[in-house]
Amino acid sequence: MQIRNIAIIAHVDHGKTTLVDFLLKQSHTFRENEAEMQQTTILDSNPLERERGITILAKNTAVVYNDTKINIVDTPGHADFSGEVERTLNMADGALLIIDAQEGPMPQTRFVLKKALALGLKIIVVINKVDKPLADVEQTLSRTHDLFLELATHEDQLEFPTVYAIGREGKAAMTLEGVASATDLTCLFDTILSYIPAPEVENGPFRLLVTSLDYDNHKGKHIIGRLHGGNMKKGQSAVLLRENNEKVTGKIETVSVSKGLKKEEVEEATCGDIVDITGFDKVTIGDTLADPSRQEAFPRISVEEPTIKISMGPNTSPFAGKEGKFTTSRQIEERLNKELETNVSLHVERAGDRYMLSGRGELHLAVLIETMRREGYECEVGKPEVIIKTIDGVKCEPFEMVTIDVPDEYVGAVTQEMGMRKGEMRDMVADGKGSTRLEYHIASKNLLGIRSILLTNSKGTALLSTLFDSFAPLTPALEKMRNGALVASEPGSALAYGLETLQERGIAFIGPGTEVYEGMIVGMNSRKDDIDVNVTKGKKLTNMRSANADMSTILTPPLEMSLEQFLDFLEADELLEVTPKSLRARKRYLTKVDRIRATRG
Repeated sequence: MQIRNIAIIAHVDHGKTTLVDFLLKQSHTFRENEAEMQQTTILDSNPLERERGITILAKNTAVVYNDTKINIVDTPGHADFSGEVERTLNMADGALLIIDAQEGPMPQTRFVLKKALALGLKIIVVINKVDKPLADVEQTLSRTHDLFLELATHEDQLEFPTVYAIGREGKAAMTLEGVASATDLTCLFDTILSYIPAPEVENGPFRLLVTSLDYDNHKGKHIIGRLHGGNMKKGQSAVLLRENNEKVTGKIETVSVSKGLKKEEVEEATCGDIVDITGFDKVTIGDTLADPSRQEAFPRISVEEPTIKISMGPNTSPFAGKEGKFTTSRQIEERLNKELETNVSLHVERAGDRYMLSGRGELHLAVLIETMRREGYECEVGKPEVIIKTIDGVKCEPFEMVTIDVPDEYVGAVTQEMGMRKGEMRDMVADGKGSTRLEYHIASKNLLGIRSILLTNSKGTALLSTLFDSFAPLTPALEKMRNGALVASEPGSALAYGLETLQERGIAFIGPGTEVYEGMIVGMNSRKDDIDVNVTKGKKLTNMRSANADMSTILTPPLEMSLEQFLDFLEADELLEVTPKSLRARKRYLTKVDRIRATRG
């Protein structure tokens, strides 16, 4: 059976995973009565992926079409998870570049295309969502050609087939006019077979670049990668080539290949296929597994450096240990070390009993913290900070290119906010249909917390995309952008009377009955300074009338914030307590006396 290896690459929410759903269904990978035939975003099996509607982890599956096995790697579209894209593209010979017909090429489109072209992958462009009311296919195609012209490393890459699709209906055609009468994705399947080359066969015995890792309690670590050279047999000897010329010999216990969403054990895997192997525990991404007679390591996988860091440590609040299963520094360290084995974009450094986590963006780190929280870990984290590097003796910070699509009526609000954050406008284009695209070059530190503010200022309509650009000389820090905090001055249970007093001064984060401790942040002030408030204070009851009057207190529902919103909210003197049940912002120093001492040095 012939093989084709393709990756699905695109900007976030341009329809990659939905298109893969129909590739799986229309290739008869499932029986008609299987549950997957009724599902959407089939590959997004991680609960966080389904909740957020984004792909976080790259995954591979396989379909069979016209006696050809097509291995498909579905990659994330969000820039924070581009490390997943960089490592998994090594397994492919070609890629489907999905582009939204209305939005056109976006920042992450540029990133993934640049990586794919640098690896010499054959590209099939899929203009998706051509049925959108504001779709401008001609403009999208023109901008796509401009992008190829800018990024191509060889003139052959300027010629590529284009397929027009409505991903959510599972149909595509080679012409825009043909989409209306199309009924399936046959033309896309045929284009993959005719345009994407079969894997090249290397001379000599097998070798494999470890591109991904998995784990189960029965077989231990699973090595995933593309097989180069000869075939691989179950039970044969192999050598693992690690960093610093370290070699580990062993035996391949099992060999599996993808079949739909499942792994199927085989006695022998064919050169060019993507395989799943067990038998080696001391392995990391970037290692090479090879036949003992061919000890030639592949160049190690390299990904772009992290730009954001955040401190993490065991919870030190008065409520520590009450809600989590794993609470100690040792348990947190073990979990972070496990994460480092598969998360190639993550860096971890220890400082005392705390850890400094460095990643590709706030979302990258927030997803890890949220995952640990759901696994039962309890910890506290600090305010996200940008990573400062010294280049040629000059302190430099990361800068990003930001694209914001917003209705015309909110352009003023967006430009005002970006101006306050020292963003340099690079482009401003109105589409003539009520929407404007703004492009900015801005320091990463000035973007912290901006997403929720733009959504508020545009009534939820702004679409913001970011992409790391470069490190440039350090710029002055901005003044504090956020209003002050309302800080609990007494421990106890919050009462309606105390919360009524709080709401006269700002926005409450908690409701009646919430247990609080001194130094816990219970709301946001309407002014710039912090204020201590006693939310446990009750109304003194002197007679029946006043007792009944207290019952008539009407409170505004508290503001509930997500993990990312809390991270955006934090200032340098604050921490976020993260437990499986709660998120609590707090001051680093809990008592007012300690806070005053800290400010005085």
